[in-house]
Amino acid sequence: MITPERFREIALSFPETTEEPHFEKPSFRVKKKIFATISTKEQRATLKLSLIDQDVFSARDKSIIYPVPNKWGKQGWTHVDLSRVDPEMLEDALTMAWCEVAPKRLAQPYLDKLKEFE
Repeated sequence: MITPERFREIALSFPETTEEPHFEKPSFRVKKKIFATISTKEQRATLKLSLIDQDVFSARDKSIIYPVPNKWGKQGWTHVDLSRVDPEMLEDALTMAWCEVAPKRLAQPYLDKLKEFE
């Protein structure tokens, strides 16, 4: 289980990330663009992934990581069940969400590091 505190710690570990309110939920942003929100009440995070990354992460278990069930899901917004997600999978998904919205100069070192593992 990923606690809200652990989620916050991981999200804020990325360069130039800020935490700001987004309606009733905390949101995590880079350069004012949201890459993640968290609902502590529902034990769920919502991440902004590319459609390809959304498919890849959802393929492992659609009951843990799955598209938001509306038009937002078709734009890459993806729910993550924090009570069941594997910590490593969450870190990978958060990294990809951050890279999705971060400026290329910030994201490129992370993307290069991922290519080393291919």
